[in-house]
Amino acid sequence: MTDATSPSPERSSDGRDVGLVGLAVMGQNLVLNLAEHGYRVSVYNRTTETTDEFVARQEFGDHIVGYETIEQMVASLSRPRRIILLVKAGVVVDKVIESLTPFLDDGDIIIDGGNSLYTDSTRRQTALADHGIHFVGAGVSGGEEGARNGPSIMPGGASQAWPHIKDMLQAISAKAGPGQDEPCCDWVGPEGAGHYVKMIHNGIEYGDMQVLAEAYALMSAQGQSNSEMATTFDQWNQGRLKSYLVEITSEILAHTDDDGVSTIDVILDAAGQKGTGKWTVISAMELGQPMMLVAEAVGARMVSSFVETRAQAQQLLPGPTDGAGSDLELTLDDIGDAIYAAKLISYAQGFMTLDAASSEFEWNLDLGSVAKLWRAGCIIRAVFLDDIARAYAEQPDLENLLFDPFFVDALSSAVGGLRRTVVAATAAGLAVPAYASALTFYDGFRTARGSANLIQAQRDYFGAHTYERLDKPRGEWFHTDWVGSGGAAVSGSYSA
Repeated sequence: MTDATSPSPERSSDGRDVGLVGLAVMGQNLVLNLAEHGYRVSVYNRTTETTDEFVARQEFGDHIVGYETIEQMVASLSRPRRIILLVKAGVVVDKVIESLTPFLDDGDIIIDGGNSLYTDSTRRQTALADHGIHFVGAGVSGGEEGARNGPSIMPGGASQAWPHIKDMLQAISAKAGPGQDEPCCDWVGPEGAGHYVKMIHNGIEYGDMQVLAEAYALMSAQGQSNSEMATTFDQWNQGRLKSYLVEITSEILAHTDDDGVSTIDVILDAAGQKGTGKWTVISAMELGQPMMLVAEAVGARMVSSFVETRAQAQQLLPGPTDGAGSDLELTLDDIGDAIYAAKLISYAQGFMTLDAASSEFEWNLDLGSVAKLWRAGCIIRAVFLDDIARAYAEQPDLENLLFDPFFVDALSSAVGGLRRTVVAATAAGLAVPAYASALTFYDGFRTARGSANLIQAQRDYFGAHTYERLDKPRGEWFHTDWVGSGGAAVSGSYSA
């Protein structure tokens, strides 16, 4: 680990320590973080004016030097050269890599710190390996504050790069643990594993935000003022719900404009999104994993975008009462339980998907280590991530987080409040898609025999898709001639 007073251990006398391309807000703050930890940073931005203005106003002297061209920036660096990209995900990343490649040598390292799709990172690693260049797809979470003061960093890709970037990335990352000295940065795995873990983080983030928004809607419907809700969220943040998003929700609800009006009351209720939540849901579906709560959170943002249409629908489509929420009989403990249970279920779904991806892509992800990366610096940091890390440390082959004693006990105490919340909200005509999805998953997951036997019979009836039988070994498949046999006879066994 380095600090502002000691030189970087990787420092060479003939060049600078690291280059960074992309001086938007995240890039600028990460550069300042690097400089504060003693690293000499060479920076480049497509717009030279942005580079000049940034270098002129920073206070780290020659720790930060700007260059007018990519070639100049590359030439300033020690070998193996380490270059961080913080540019818009997608085609821009490819174009920057294309402009860098002619000036790089075997063993040089490119680190993409943006929100790239994990399949793009896998493709880039393969392509750059042909040139002897090591590519790292590093998820970086924490926003501009995290970039400046310590983000959660999730690097993956070419493992040969890790010894050359480990000290640097861990030095600038957030710290957690009993002594607040454990870096929230560690090697995740090969190919696009780093960006995949960041994608799942972002998906869980969508779910967490929706869960808290539904609590806000319920409390508002019961007539609580913004200041009262701010106090409630602050109190929740002192206990089991302690997390970054609960903390900022309290601060948001307490905030007023210069005229004294609550800021939250003048914000249009149409939520934006940049795509990582959608990517999460698509990947989970491809892997056969039920990230149902995140899917509902993404869908809720889509519904929120229909502002004018919703206003028209309110005039045409009846609800259960004219005064939705007036009949709600929910305590704050019920709503707090609903938040807690829904979050636990959402995180469990996220780790189910991570486990499936690890197997599918042969990444060998350490799920306990992933939980530790999210304990500080990132948006979804929450106190129970320590419990998730502990669960996987004690049972590395844990089949499902919901089977860990902590989760069993926590859900046993909270699911009643979740159930009461969903029932009351539904009766009052208030949409709670995240809570309803969490409860539906919970009830479906704990039901040994459900109703999918009818679905299999229907599939076999119209498409001869076959089915397994309770009275035969798993893996033996059967088809019935439903019309010809009157629905009773099994016509034969089939391989899966």
